[in-house]
Amino acid sequence: MTDRALAVVRAGVLTTVQDRGRPGHAHLGVPRSGALDAPAAALVNRLVGNPVEAAVLETTLDGCAVRPRSAVTVAVAGAPCPVTVDGRPAPWGAPVRVPAGALLDVGAARAGLRSYVAVSGGVAVDPVLGSRSTDLLSGLGPPPLTDGAVLPLGDPDDVPARVDVVPHPGPPAELVLRVTPGPRDDWFTAGALRTLTTAGYRVSSASNRIGLRTEGPSLERAVSGELPSEGMVLGAVQVPPDGRPVVFLADHPTTGGYPVIAVAVTADLSAAAQAVAGTPVRFLAVRRH
Repeated sequence: MTDRALAVVRAGVLTTVQDRGRPGHAHLGVPRSGALDAPAAALVNRLVGNPVEAAVLETTLDGCAVRPRSAVTVAVAGAPCPVTVDGRPAPWGAPVRVPAGALLDVGAARAGLRSYVAVSGGVAVDPVLGSRSTDLLSGLGPPPLTDGAVLPLGDPDDVPARVDVVPHPGPPAELVLRVTPGPRDDWFTAGALRTLTTAGYRVSSASNRIGLRTEGPSLERAVSGELPSEGMVLGAVQVPPDGRPVVFLADHPTTGGYPVIAVAVTADLSAAAQAVAGTPVRFLAVRRH
């Protein structure tokens, strides 16, 4: 039994293994998946000296607790939360040395939704289509963590981390998503397009890794027919029959039959990963490049 492993003591409501995902397989019906807050995942890897593509843990709301079988360096960032090692407070957003057998507890998010936990060497579960990411829609990759699970770890780099702490934006008080119109904006009335970019929306509690659902005014259709299924991209703003926009996130389906009124700028989606239910959402129209 290898000592390069993490034993899961408390899995939390939803903790998954994530890396940079598996883009490029949409033609096979495989979503891209990967860390929803990619900058936060890259940051914790940097703090422990991992390459950016190393797999990390993505927690949701209430964190997790793990026990390494050998001494490791860890870092926690993303949603601010308390961090303890064997019950003693440890820094958030900075590298922490955890002895073999000690309990690392990542607490509930104080703001935002998702915290990221990097361990020196990275989580070394078997890759699927080049990625170790859990995909909740297709079921590819490792299953969400459960109490008692054991996760293998890779070997750490010989060069230690050279970063003590770095700044990172906090969870948004207002989520601003820049959007370009189309490809099916002609399926909606001119009034619906104005509503999308001028009305106030809020994040729905029904949001998940597949899509950020919104609450607010319905968008009126100009075309009442149905579309055949067509390709969907990351950030697509799809409008289901209730008329309320849904922004597709990392585990989104690769095809869909509801019209897409706009597409959000990818760089804005990391903030969506940290937008709790009730957060105001504003769609800001920008020109296509």
